[in-house]
Amino acid sequence: MFVIIEPCPWLGFTREESESMGEKEITYHNKDVLSKILAENFKKKSLSVYGIDVPRIKDVLPTNLPAVQANEMRIDNLFLLMDGSVALIDYESDVKWTNNLKYLNYITRVLERYKKRDMPKKVRMIVIYTADVERAPDEFSVGCLTLKLEQAFLSKIDSEEVVRQVTARLERKEALTDEELMKLIILPLTYKGKERKEQAVREAVELAKQIEDGEEKSFVLSGILVFADKIISAKMAKYIKEVLKMTQVAQLLMEEGREEGRQEGRQEGRQYQLISLVLKKLKKNCGVSEIAEMLEEDEDIIQRIYDAAQKYAPDYDETKCAELLEQMELA
Repeated sequence: MFVIIEPCPWLGFTREESESMGEKEITYHNKDVLSKILAENFKKKSLSVYGIDVPRIKDVLPTNLPAVQANEMRIDNLFLLMDGSVALIDYESDVKWTNNLKYLNYITRVLERYKKRDMPKKVRMIVIYTADVERAPDEFSVGCLTLKLEQAFLSKIDSEEVVRQVTARLERKEALTDEELMKLIILPLTYKGKERKEQAVREAVELAKQIEDGEEKSFVLSGILVFADKIISAKMAKYIKEVLKMTQVAQLLMEEGREEGRQEGRQEGRQYQLISLVLKKLKKNCGVSEIAEMLEEDEDIIQRIYDAAQKYAPDYDETKCAELLEQMELA
């Protein structure tokens, strides 16, 4: 099923290089968590915010493509678009002709996946360049074969304007738009130089922490962790994962609180209904034992309701009886 994204935690590193990165490595468990968060939130999003004119994302596909060599690198992202085409996305911080060999390898492996089912309508090779690259060839030809690339240059994004807009909206306690969420994820890569990128990671994370919606906050934090993996230090990666974990725990507690509230509400509704039934029986001069038997309730419970109701006889105001009974329970 093409429903779970497995974002490449190495973003350009071989598996062996990634495993040598020590505590910075994203574990398989963490990858699964990030995958599910990104998969759900990328659906129906547009890549146009990065300068890529393609249809919206319909689904997120797994990136564990069939291997031809044991040490092959994984692709960064793989999307199914609304027009039925498949988009392979890779991020680059420099221009090398050998990158084209990597792209051809990716495409071959995607086609390998589809050889036993209907071929995709179209395969798109999309390359997103960090702000370090302002132009690059969009075609690679060796006579019998021509590779055409769809490119996006993050140098065209006004980084400071993105920060200003996002900051202003968060200060007003407003929800970020899809475009602002997508730009915040990619913000660190819109700056030139490693040091400035690292600083931008910290800035983006601090902005993300201010997002009130738990799902959107998790989406942005996961995106930063995956897309800026090359430039994130081990310490920062650990910090982001801690914030992400706290966000998910907070969401779980909120949901548990909502469920407890629903249960309490149902319980209060049942109690109020019982009080109403008992009062109706009292108006008909029924006794405690008789009412308990008729309603199949514990006689002690009916007695407590009866005692509270006597203050408001013979009208037996339901609301006042319920309030008095609650006060008696708390006393």
